[in-house]
Amino acid sequence: MKMKRREILAGAMGAAVAGAAGTVRAADPAPAKRLRHVVLFKFKDGAAEADIRAVENAFRGLAVKIDLIREFEWGTNNSPEGLSQGFTHCFFVTFATAEARDAYLPHPDHKAFVDVLKPVLDKVLVVDYWAKP
Repeated sequence: MKMKRREILAGAMGAAVAGAAGTVRAADPAPAKRLRHVVLFKFKDGAAEADIRAVENAFRGLAVKIDLIREFEWGTNNSPEGLSQGFTHCFFVTFATAEARDAYLPHPDHKAFVDVLKPVLDKVLVVDYWAKP
């Protein structure tokens, strides 16, 4: 279950207030394990905006088509640091287990997405990690 930002902030603020007041509370139960799959795209120079939109839509569609995906979000780079090395899009996919991630990679819908992506893709960077509290 995905927590909303305000729930996370409320919990953090509540813990800070409780700590400041000297109240001791039992530790929260351990959060569910989450395997994060981070994908960054750099598109080819001259890639048509319509083709990039098709990639965005196809990737978003995977979250609906593949029930192994627990959470999904994406966005485009807006960092002022100038360190993106041309990567413009970040997609953030969460799985409950390594087995779910491993089943996602060869999934037919994922392969169909790659077919949409390949003609306009210059580079891809993928990092997977276990989220830590």
